[in-house]
Amino acid sequence: MSLQKSATVVASVVAAILVIIKLVVGIMSGSAAVLASAIDSILDIAVSLFNYFAISKAEKAPSKKFNYGLGKIEALAAVIEGTIITISGLFIFYKGAINIIKHKEIGYLQDSIFVMVVSIILTGALVLYLNYVYKKTQNMVIKSDALHYKTDLFSNSAVLLSLALIYFTGWHWIDGVFGIAIAIYIIKEAYELIKEGTLMLLDISLDEDIVEKIKHIISSQPEVTGFHYLKTRRSGNTNFVDVHVVFTPDISLMDAHRVSDKIEEEIKKLDPKSEWYIVIHLDPYDDSPHSE
Repeated sequence: MSLQKSATVVASVVAAILVIIKLVVGIMSGSAAVLASAIDSILDIAVSLFNYFAISKAEKAPSKKFNYGLGKIEALAAVIEGTIITISGLFIFYKGAINIIKHKEIGYLQDSIFVMVVSIILTGALVLYLNYVYKKTQNMVIKSDALHYKTDLFSNSAVLLSLALIYFTGWHWIDGVFGIAIAIYIIKEAYELIKEGTLMLLDISLDEDIVEKIKHIISSQPEVTGFHYLKTRRSGNTNFVDVHVVFTPDISLMDAHRVSDKIEEEIKKLDPKSEWYIVIHLDPYDDSPHSE
């Protein structure tokens, strides 16, 4: 089992443990914040299981039907996960508002506080582990999962703070206020996740800094007189580069090929953790539309 697959299994197990303890205490206490956190953990299980499926598909080698592999499933998973997070955020917002309007009092405060402390410890450890896996694999699904649990860590901390304030002040409306604040934060983070996944599905180019470095690598070769049609994109863990490189007409094919190999090797050094798929078209003259 790959490291990224193992990470989704670990995330699913941790989410299942959190669901049980949060759901029991949330129902007993009537806390909108704790109950919303429990529902969010249920969604975490579904998301982690989906991520396991997405990674399994994304890791498959290119086939006759899918020549470039299924790396974009990772971006699709990020969009779906972001949508799920948004839905949970809207529900938390609704529940918090209802508790404020109805002046609902929270019970079992000590038990709720204990549960949230345990949740913070488990979630914090999981976030550290997922970030470690992402740094090792550069997998977008793991990145989105880490972000998801990072928002959980923030929301759990906010829930704990709200319960502590209620315990010491007796102001039960605080639970609803914190629930709404958590919801707004969650929805904001989900938007960024959906945006990143959507841009990858739309074949957004690589970061501008990387593109500029690619241009510098190509133009710095003394045998190269120019280049055009430079296109870049990312799919899963693979960076794609397509470019036409112009040489003098009298250069031999062997020498031109040697230079293109050098260009490829230099480009790959820009991001050694990622896979690269580089296509260099060798031109004896500039055949771009703007050329004379």
